[in-house]
Amino acid sequence: MSADMMIHRRFAPFFWTQALGAFNDNLFKNVLLLLVTFVAVPERGWDAGTVNNLAAGLFILPFLLFSALGGTLADALDKRQLIVGLKWLELMTMTGAAWALLTDSYAALLGLLFMMGVQSALFGPVKYAILPQHLGRHELVGGNAWVEMGTFLAILFGTLASAFVISGDGGGWLPALCLWSVALVGVMISHAIPSAPPAQKQSIVWRPIRESVSVMRDAWHARGIFQALVGISLFWFLGTCYLTQLPQWTKDVVMGPEKAFSFLLGAFAVGIGLGSFVCARLSAGRLEIGLVPLGAGIIALGGGWFALTEPLASAPLSLEALLGMGAFWLMLFKLMMIGLGGGLYIVPLYTLIQLRSPDDQRARMIAANNLLNALFMIAAAVFGLVMLGVFQASLNLLFGLLSLLSLMIAVSVATRHPRPLMRIVIFLMIHIWYRLRLTGRRNIPATGPALIVCNHVSFMDALVLGGASSRPLRFLMDKPIYESPWLNWFFRMAGAIPVESERSDPKGMRRALDQVSEALANGEVVMLFPEGRLTRDGQVHEFRRGIDLILRRDPVPVVPASLSGLWGSWTSRQGGGPFKGFPRRVRAKVCLHFGEAMAPDAGREALRDRVVALKEEGDLNASTPPLRPPH
Repeated sequence: MSADMMIHRRFAPFFWTQALGAFNDNLFKNVLLLLVTFVAVPERGWDAGTVNNLAAGLFILPFLLFSALGGTLADALDKRQLIVGLKWLELMTMTGAAWALLTDSYAALLGLLFMMGVQSALFGPVKYAILPQHLGRHELVGGNAWVEMGTFLAILFGTLASAFVISGDGGGWLPALCLWSVALVGVMISHAIPSAPPAQKQSIVWRPIRESVSVMRDAWHARGIFQALVGISLFWFLGTCYLTQLPQWTKDVVMGPEKAFSFLLGAFAVGIGLGSFVCARLSAGRLEIGLVPLGAGIIALGGGWFALTEPLASAPLSLEALLGMGAFWLMLFKLMMIGLGGGLYIVPLYTLIQLRSPDDQRARMIAANNLLNALFMIAAAVFGLVMLGVFQASLNLLFGLLSLLSLMIAVSVATRHPRPLMRIVIFLMIHIWYRLRLTGRRNIPATGPALIVCNHVSFMDALVLGGASSRPLRFLMDKPIYESPWLNWFFRMAGAIPVESERSDPKGMRRALDQVSEALANGEVVMLFPEGRLTRDGQVHEFRRGIDLILRRDPVPVVPASLSGLWGSWTSRQGGGPFKGFPRRVRAKVCLHFGEAMAPDAGREALRDRVVALKEEGDLNASTPPLRPPH
């Protein structure tokens, strides 16, 4: 999650444009709810429950009516021009809101809430569709992490600011001025966003029902993408349930004043931001689907812990008293933990949609996402109403059920896609055990088949390479090790390809080559150690002819790689054999260097020479004496 993105025009203006929009959106909604609850209801005799439900419906309805149109507009128009136009719509809406605030026209404010919903529904698709046009593939995870962190922090600050501007002595002047000024600044910044022309011209027709059905049908046929859309919508189901019930939780369990709700919301928002940051750091520019079940598991753990919370007191407490209680800070930590899991969970799913959607259909997929989100948010409201109203369930039970749902999501994703989760777990273990320095990872082709060849130093080599690669790897390994009764399940899950020596099993060698060809034909990356065995002296030995056989059958780019710093480790053959005694080196410095891809006709000698050169450079970085290659 590089901070450099925040100084470049291709990202920074868009980031601040969308963050200011999210801030203004939540400031307006919360100002409206506070005015209705504490002014309109007592002064004009309005029913609080009816008005609050009407306000929620007025904001969600536009997502059902206009999300499909937003996707069509984002795919058919220059996205920069569309964003500028939508920011002008926001400014006009906030001008009307300022007038309504100054004249105490609460009915007009409800109508303008619908207009803000329209603006948000149209802005949603272009918000995520523009990023792949301005960011590289390796920057998308970081870009999405910044957007998610900025959005949730804007929600937090908008909520906090609403209480501040309403409590001022200037009547409606302060919230009116704040809303209008933020919208104006957003319009000014939006003009600095670079152009993002459409992939192809499309006709624009607004047919809400037909277009919504068409968008959902397109998303359904894109099965891998549709699963991600459902995953994102489940996150919004969980988030809506938590955020909707937190005010009542503040009253019944925290036993605190209304201001304590801001602390709970702040803990959740900070957790989302922290989770987005951690996601970007762990992903290191690559799409890490394995973080999705990990994030859902953290949500389940934090949510279950949160659900076990007992009331903090038997009588209402002041905010000062709460801030002096360790139990209150522990509760905030639990909420932050839920948010942390949410950040890890949501960023990879948005990135997956952006990477795997066709350029001319990307905004439609985001529109389908917004439609599903709205439906799941409505389902969350119904779920809360049924559980708390019909079944008279406690908030603790409700949050416990949400924790169980999160656990079911984690298990389902991990079961359906075990390799990505295994990959991220290995990545974390490697970074805990070693001080790993990676260079040249972008030399691995972003798409399409490729072969990675590396020197073979220890039994940890495949794990280090698999955990550090920017793409999932299939790797060749000795058949006797592959058939180990204790580890065979792991190797099969990892997609290992067993290979026997041609001398002992000629047909087995051909079967292995066939599996390699099949993997490469499917656009996968295959990794192998051309030396065929662990080094016994730390040097890079002759590459065997298997590499030539593979490249003769499948001429694909070859990425040379080298490992340094593992010779002499517990899993190497230095000193006679691996796994003798106990590990003596913890947090050893290990260097993994990926070189530029070479042509498939380079030959095994040229490949070996390049690996040796990379290794000598890595030996210097790992502070180990360089080893001379054998003649």
